Amino acid sequence: MQKSGKVVVVSQHYPPDPSTTAAIMAAISDRVAPEAEVLVLSGTAGSAISAQAGKPEVVEVKNWMPGKGALGKRAVAELLFTVRMFFVLLARLRRGDVTLTVPAPFMLPYVFAAAAKLKGARSALIMHDLYPDVLVMAGLLKPQSIVAKAMRALNAPMFRALDAVVIIGRDTEKLLLRYGGMTSDKIRFIPNWATLARGVRAIGPDNPYRRSLSARFVVGLSGNLGFTHDPVIVFEAARLLRDDKDIHFLLSGWGIGFDQLKAMQAEANLPNVTLVDRVEDEQLEAFLSAADVWIIPYRRNVAGVSVPSRFYNLLAIGRPVILVSEADAEAALTVIEHDVGWVVEPGNADELAKAVSRAARADDPQRAERAAEISRRFDFEVAMADYCGLIRELSQKNPDSNRFGSD
Repeated sequence: MQKSGKVVVVSQHYPPDPSTTAAIMAAISDRVAPEAEVLVLSGTAGSAISAQAGKPEVVEVKNWMPGKGALGKRAVAELLFTVRMFFVLLARLRRGDVTLTVPAPFMLPYVFAAAAKLKGARSALIMHDLYPDVLVMAGLLKPQSIVAKAMRALNAPMFRALDAVVIIGRDTEKLLLRYGGMTSDKIRFIPNWATLARGVRAIGPDNPYRRSLSARFVVGLSGNLGFTHDPVIVFEAARLLRDDKDIHFLLSGWGIGFDQLKAMQAEANLPNVTLVDRVEDEQLEAFLSAADVWIIPYRRNVAGVSVPSRFYNLLAIGRPVILVSEADAEAALTVIEHDVGWVVEPGNADELAKAVSRAARADDPQRAERAAEISRRFDFEVAMADYCGLIRELSQKNPDSNRFGSD
């Protein structure tokens, strides 16, 4: 295949960064590399590797990463990274290129779209989070604040400049269409995928994470607990159920929310709560298999704003889910449509405790089978085919470049 335009992947997070975003961007880059020249502009130290045939070229862009709790320093660092990336894009993009990115940091898509437009490249944004909505949801911005209004004002020209926007949840489309620069023909629905093999995992007493627990029914929590999550509702539900000897809460993760859980448990010392530090990827399957049901706790107004990637692995191993969110959010729609769990109103610990009790009493062995079966729709190969198809489509729109994937 003769190649003229290249594919440029722009990401603050890239392996060896362990985040989900890094894994997704690396998967797309590696899949496209055999068919086209791929350049990755990465903000992760150590991500650049020696050139290998059939592998993407990785260029590191200087980046300073303060802890998530240092909001002021983090804002400055992300602004500096965004400015650096803008100039790198101007230097590296060529007419005929196809480029894609994610909104991390949230300022990146604005300069990304501008640089692509200036250089005559095609551009696609993978919408993992919608700003400023996700910051409003997390309580970091007021809905009518100057910053929120400024971001909404910038969104319209950004969406107008972009050639495509990938959404990972169906609930995002209606929020995007509020902007004058966005049209339905630009939107592509490509959900994320499960990383674990599909199939119901048995719940056994020999599981290393369950072995020390005497309760009959184990409720799990796992993953990054950031500003959009509500760990307090989970802990308060555990407090309400502390006298039920049949139910135990197995809580793990990282981020500011997990720090909250540690502090609350240090004070309350609930007998029905066990905290486990972040579980590495090699042990993830065993850990997820340890619980009978899993909780994903969101704050209010999650619909259209964020989709939990951990959801897909829970379905893949055949575990029902208790989702704390609005009923019209993407994951909630899946839970309700296929009866693979329960949906609880955000902020209501009493209702969450009742949902946990219902789950503990539920007698529906087919629920696990249904969960594993519907995880087929969240398949890695299907997602990669869709991303390659999108890149091919964008390449074909540019008369100055050869067609991606053609001879």
